[in-house]
Amino acid sequence: MMHADLIDQDDLRERLQTLGFAVPAGATPEQACEHAVIGLDAPRALALRKLVEQMLGSGAVMLPAVREAISRQLLPALAQYKESHGG
Repeated sequence: MMHADLIDQDDLRERLQTLGFAVPAGATPEQACEHAVIGLDAPRALALRKLVEQMLGSGAVMLPAVREAISRQLLPALAQYKESHGG
């Protein structure tokens, strides 16, 4: 049996917390991403961008709710941050 990595809401929350984002226990993927984009600054934006690239490029199976939250919350916030801060 092949074992695939799975990124669920707990994994997403833990990864965001590891980067220093205040994400409460039990947060949905959408809520976790909302917390991550609050007060986004340059170091956090860079760390968040690296995390998103790693998760999307890892080949891990991502729950649809997690992928949707990243697409709806994190990617637009990172793109907007990049545009508004010339990075």
